[in-house]
Amino acid sequence: MCRWLAYSGEPLRPSELVLDPQHSLVAQSLDSPLGAETVNGDGFGFGWYPKDPQEGNVPGLFRSIEPAWNDQNLRELTQAIESPLFFSHVRAAAGPPIQQTNCHPFRFQNWLFMHNGSLAGFSSVKRDLTFAVDPSLYPHIKGTTDSEVLFHLALTLGLREDPVAAMAKAIQAVESVGHEHGVNFPMQGTVAVSDGVTVWAFRYSSQRQTRTLFHSADIATLEEMYPDVERLRVFAKRAHVVVSEPLNDLPGVFIEVPESTVAVLDESGYHHHPFLADES
Repeated sequence: MCRWLAYSGEPLRPSELVLDPQHSLVAQSLDSPLGAETVNGDGFGFGWYPKDPQEGNVPGLFRSIEPAWNDQNLRELTQAIESPLFFSHVRAAAGPPIQQTNCHPFRFQNWLFMHNGSLAGFSSVKRDLTFAVDPSLYPHIKGTTDSEVLFHLALTLGLREDPVAAMAKAIQAVESVGHEHGVNFPMQGTVAVSDGVTVWAFRYSSQRQTRTLFHSADIATLEEMYPDVERLRVFAKRAHVVVSEPLNDLPGVFIEVPESTVAVLDESGYHHHPFLADES
């Protein structure tokens, strides 16, 4: 479907993750070994929070329908800025048209959201799910994707107050409506959400066969494992990344997030919690 990454830590040039690694996100846009599709060339997006807290925490957003591997503006931008928290996403369109408003991440106020996967049978459930979005939020839906509807449904159900509970309610609504329309496995995917301080990364599907999701080990652990790897010196002690698939082939650098889990990334590191694990 798509590939994405989320970074949180000391301010970093996003190119260090988006462009430079062996299996960078841009490399994955052209060749994704673990993805549902090998090529993710139907546009991309990049969202970043300011380096200086005095600038606020409303993220910048750059999205394009160009393939990520062919966009010079993405290279210029990710090499020029520094950010303590950023999202990037490369898209393989599953049905909705290739247009800028359908590229992830999506933004509302200080929140960013991106998704790899799909809501099965979306053409059948779209009306019911869209009508469940709060009327005050409906005008902010600019594109035609299932992912953007899921984001605004979660906002409706309290994402800004309790992201984990709101995502659970939103996905339960998707499954309920899907089942009413004869869809056996309505939800598929990994989701990343941030308020500019914390990152919540969800791995869940109705079929319990979710798209891949990994996060990096702590830098201190990696430095012990690979003391001679020069590239690790680019990253400071709080640097963490959550990814659809590993950015390199070094054993132990990336840890798979378990099925039906939310990985919460804050200043203290990662915290895993079961997510809808007991639901049928």
